[in-house]
Amino acid sequence: MTSLQRQKIAFALLFLANLLVIVPVGLIVFIIIQKGWPAMTWQFITDIPRQGMRAGGIFPAIVGTIYLVSGAIVFALPVGLLAAIYLSEYAKDNLLTRIIKLAIVNLAGVPSVVYGLFGLVLFVSFCKFGASILSGSLTLGIMILPIIITASREALESVPHVFREVSLSLGASKWQTIRHIVLPNAIPGIITGTILGIGRAAGETAPILFTVAAFYLPRLPSSVFDQVMALPYHLYVISTQVPNVDPKITYGTALVLLILVLFVNLIAIIIRARFRKKKKW
Repeated sequence: MTSLQRQKIAFALLFLANLLVIVPVGLIVFIIIQKGWPAMTWQFITDIPRQGMRAGGIFPAIVGTIYLVSGAIVFALPVGLLAAIYLSEYAKDNLLTRIIKLAIVNLAGVPSVVYGLFGLVLFVSFCKFGASILSGSLTLGIMILPIIITASREALESVPHVFREVSLSLGASKWQTIRHIVLPNAIPGIITGTILGIGRAAGETAPILFTVAAFYLPRLPSSVFDQVMALPYHLYVISTQVPNVDPKITYGTALVLLILVLFVNLIAIIIRARFRKKKKW
């Protein structure tokens, strides 16, 4: 077998592997759009649930999801970025640092229900926040923290070391070098980690089930200590707990959640693309 034939076989296997990923995802999206689009009306998006969630809209669940994801990012992004800066720029390469990095990577694979129980014990019970937006946002923030730390650290370490050497040789301090040289060049990678975190936070059910989600709450929250409805939990409820729900409402809720996540990701991708254009390397 010639090298050209082996190359063609390798390309064919890679193509099949891509199909195995793309085709099922495409089918899922197609089914959700096909069955959920009839429910996509202005009333469905802006109205409150009625008749035991068998009619009306999902506006409180949309608002609740936005609040929770925003709160999670507000908490996780600064903490994750500062931790990544310390690990990549200040921490020495020793056994303790390597163990910490390994632990962060492993935390990204912990099941979400474990984070939900952790949030229930720490924020709901110990800190006395109760089942609230604050508890849910902090729990989701801790859950996506390993993703943001890992992505941000890799983005910082990908900046050429010569950039740091030139800045330091011109008299800049280490923090000035990080602030004005390293961080601007690492922003695209940091935003990538943020996108992954948003996607996971918006779609999780278990953490908010223990810390914030309300079964039926047809009103908007007035403070961070209120419970809220959220799209993932609302979708679970109308799919399994409420009888005789029109399937188009179930698929419509799934479609709104999908659109919301894609819209937020699109905004982040546009921002990342603009920063990438400014790169000189």
